[in-house]
Parts: sequence; structure tokens; C-alpha cells
Amino acid sequence: MPTPGWKPLAVLLAASGVLHFAKPDPYARIVPKGLGDAHRWVAVSGAAELACAAGLASSRTRRGAALAAAGLFVAIFPANVQMAVAAWRSDRAGRGYQVGTLARLPLQAPLVAWALSVGRAARSAPSVRSSR
Repeated sequence: MPTPGWKPLAVLLAASGVLHFAKPDPYARIVPKGLGDAHRWVAVSGAAELACAAGLASSRTRRGAALAAAGLFVAIFPANVQMAVAAWRSDRAGRGYQVGTLARLPLQAPLVAWALSVGRAARSAPSVRSSR
């Protein structure tokens, strides 16, 4: 089954990156405590998402940006686990939210596969060379 391609991936990453800066607190709450300053990690991951989105926009940097996005999706998985653990330990979290946090965990795999697919497509695409 073909993946949606690089443009929707870039939009997803850009939107998420912007949200990291516009509304950082929900992201900060899911940064594992052992990593230290949560807001710093939120800013770093938001900047990384924006950089990946920008890199996907150019055919020259698309492959590297797609591989970086795949790595980023793997790197943020512990935050998703932290979110699920916190939800299930909370007396205030509703059952629907708790189930949603668990359902979200396996969704990282298709995101990684999507980014890798974009990287493979970029590698096999004809290169664009300058006429200088």
C-alpha cells in the first residue's frame, strides 16, 4: 500500500513543531522526568520537527530529512509511553483518554515506516543538478 508521500508528512511535522512552541505545557508533562528540563526538550523536539518538515520540502535534502524524521519518531516514543503511564496512574484521567494513550503507542510504527518510505522514494528519484 503506498504511503501518502512527503507533503503530508511535512505538514504533520510542521504542525506538530509549531504546537510545541505555541502550547508547550502538554508536551512538557510527558517528557520522562529522568531527562531533566522538560521545556528544553519540548523546544528541541519542536525545532527538530520543524527542521525535518523544512528538509522534506527540498528534493536535495528530502532523503536526509525523512531519515531524521524516522529517527525522531523513534526518539519521542518514550514520551508517549510516559503519557500512557501517567494517564493510567491518574485518578483524574477518564477511561477514554487512558485507552487512547495506549492506542497511540503502536501508531509510532506506521509513522516510522512512512518516513522511511519517503526516504526510499527520495533516494530513487532522479537527482536535480544545478546548471552552473
